[in-house]
Amino acid sequence: MTDQAQVLGALSAVRDPELDEPITALGFVSSCTVSDAGDVAVRLRLPTYFCAPNFAFLMVADAYDAVAAVPGVGKTEVRLDDHFASDVINNGVAARSGFVASFDGEAVDELDSLRRDFLRKALLAGTDRLCRLMMAAGTDLAELAELTLGDAPDGPVKERLRSRRRELDLPYDDAAALVLDPVTGSAIVAAELRRHLGRARITRVGQEANSGVCRGMLRARYQDAVQEGEAS
Repeated sequence: MTDQAQVLGALSAVRDPELDEPITALGFVSSCTVSDAGDVAVRLRLPTYFCAPNFAFLMVADAYDAVAAVPGVGKTEVRLDDHFASDVINNGVAARSGFVASFDGEAVDELDSLRRDFLRKALLAGTDRLCRLMMAAGTDLAELAELTLGDAPDGPVKERLRSRRRELDLPYDDAAALVLDPVTGSAIVAAELRRHLGRARITRVGQEANSGVCRGMLRARYQDAVQEGEAS
């Protein structure tokens, strides 16, 4: 029988596309109920009324897909509350209409390219995290261009980076270059390494700053918002 823990576990794989963090950790899941028959109702909320509708649509649609895929789930309902486009997004996701059809006359493209753009940023940010971790342990900057992913220390930082590469169809096995181009997948040569890692660092800092802002705005908007790492 499906229970709430299973559903929340599935939702933890759904990420804010810009912040690259689980919607559960960010506090975006306001409620999750599972009936005796296995029907699931999930309510989502965002930091502001005007959060970008394309980001919001991605999260609601991904949450729907994640919940519907849980074994034993019957009817799936995922709704976004308190957003200027809530009705359009909720109706479009429930009908499995896609972004363009849901925002008829307003949207011209589906969101695949947007998703990939943010995955590339997540890959850059993850590269910075892993390389900084290695340099703190004594690896010289010049060495990084010669190393593979298998040379990096095992742990969540490495596996998160591996996962983003896999999603982008880029080399992700242990023999793959440690530092690679997020578009082509080619290894970054030593002469370009410092510039590339500078770009990766800026991406990571910006992502973390945006995460802090979003968390603070969510707490200000919803006084009951409890996020990962906080006491409930």
